[in-house]
Amino acid sequence: MTQSLLAGAFLAALLYVLIPGPAFLALLGIGAGQGRKAGAQFVCGHLVGDTLWASLALVAIIGAKTIGTFVFDALGLACGFYLAWIGWNAFRAKPKGEGQALMVVERPFRRGLIFGVTNPKGYPVALATFTALVAGSASALQFQTLPVLLAVSFLGFIVADMILIAIVGTGAVRRFYRAHERLIVRCSGVLFMGFAAQALLHATPGLMGWRKA
Repeated sequence: MTQSLLAGAFLAALLYVLIPGPAFLALLGIGAGQGRKAGAQFVCGHLVGDTLWASLALVAIIGAKTIGTFVFDALGLACGFYLAWIGWNAFRAKPKGEGQALMVVERPFRRGLIFGVTNPKGYPVALATFTALVAGSASALQFQTLPVLLAVSFLGFIVADMILIAIVGTGAVRRFYRAHERLIVRCSGVLFMGFAAQALLHATPGLMGWRKA
């Protein structure tokens, strides 16, 4: 196993987490609105999904039988409805009391867990990111190297999560978020519904048999 392969897996995992998307917006709201501890709980839950999608991407890249598209289309449909629900609730959110946050997630870890395994960018982005950064070492890609690649990828996820938690927990970010909370939450809700529409539009043709092979 080459050092370039290990570095590629680490960087792929790092970039996969740091690429802005639905999870980043959710973490921003939770971390800035409820504090670093709540943000860390969300990230820990989301880590399960990150590991799942990275594992499937690496298995596909190494050459195992690719999981059928039906599985991902069905998952895309489910995550589309889930994101639409979150987006609608964010768009209609109102403070529960004087001085309280506009959106309060009571169970950040559970929210992160569900978000991670239904993330619409999950498999496609993981596959694209890992392919771009490890395909150059194709000759060293074997099933025997999978455990080590997953361990290195997991380390990349941890480092990226620590960077995000450090950012959303800073006083400047929290002050900015609280000063513009209503606008940010409303805009995030619209973006979530946009991500939901994208996921539904991508999944429906496959489930209905309309997508060309």
